Amino acid sequence: MLEQIINEAKLHTKEGKPASYIPALAHQSVDQFGISLIDEYGNYFESGETDTLFTLQSISKVINFMVACEYHGLDFVLDKVDVEPTGDPFNSIMRLESSIPGKPFNPMINAGAITIASMLPGKTPEERVAYVANFLSRTTGSIHKVNEEIYSSEIETSHRNRAIAYYLKANNYLLDDVEKALETYIYLCSLEVSTRDLAKIGLMLAGNGIYPLTKEEIITRQTAKVTKALMTTCGLYNASGKYAAYIGIPMKSGVSGGVLCSVPDGKVEQLKGKIGIGVFSPGIDEIGNSVAAMKCIEKLSKTYDLSIF
Repeated sequence: MLEQIINEAKLHTKEGKPASYIPALAHQSVDQFGISLIDEYGNYFESGETDTLFTLQSISKVINFMVACEYHGLDFVLDKVDVEPTGDPFNSIMRLESSIPGKPFNPMINAGAITIASMLPGKTPEERVAYVANFLSRTTGSIHKVNEEIYSSEIETSHRNRAIAYYLKANNYLLDDVEKALETYIYLCSLEVSTRDLAKIGLMLAGNGIYPLTKEEIITRQTAKVTKALMTTCGLYNASGKYAAYIGIPMKSGVSGGVLCSVPDGKVEQLKGKIGIGVFSPGIDEIGNSVAAMKCIEKLSKTYDLSIF
């Protein structure tokens, strides 16, 4: 059944297009598809291109939020960034202008993510990226490097994000100067991962901050719970409400085609209990979510009753 679900999802890979507004991502082949699942007992299921590396893009927003909360404390972070869904595109500036006092609505939109990037540990963008990459490695066991081609492509075309950053600076939400915050944010979007890495991160979150395979506490239970709530309500851009209703598990997508999923308790064939899922397929829809990946996850949720609701 699991193989059948995956094969059906692969039929939808060509319905999406690579993120053309980032020139280096526009060259990705939409034929690619990979999925990894891992449960709390170490059972794996993988199919497709699970060793292919792709950039985190907006999935980095989840990682950065966890790092900021662990370093500064949740109250400090939420003083600068709220946890309210917007229903707006991820790069919208409208809410900053229409709300008083211009506080970013949540860390999963660009305004919130740039604010979070400005408060990460380290004095330079490079130090902050190294800190976050090491944090990731504690769970994944992988070495995470920046894709310099993707970074250069994004920083050169990041005019709208720069406008957002200046607006945040004008309202005293950035803890650093605009260029450093922006460079940090885009460097972190350009960190490379595999579907296996995403599945391990999802498993750690399913364990409420404790990675079940090592029993190590990576983040506090409070940080994990708030992170999963944000993923559920804000993790899929302005389609988050729809997917919360139809799929019902904490997820975060990125425009490179990756999707991170965390299942607190489920059973998928031989896998059971806490399950992490990572999916990659670079053909995205007009909102920014991978078409084939979302088809696959929706079918998985319905077939195996994975919804938390």
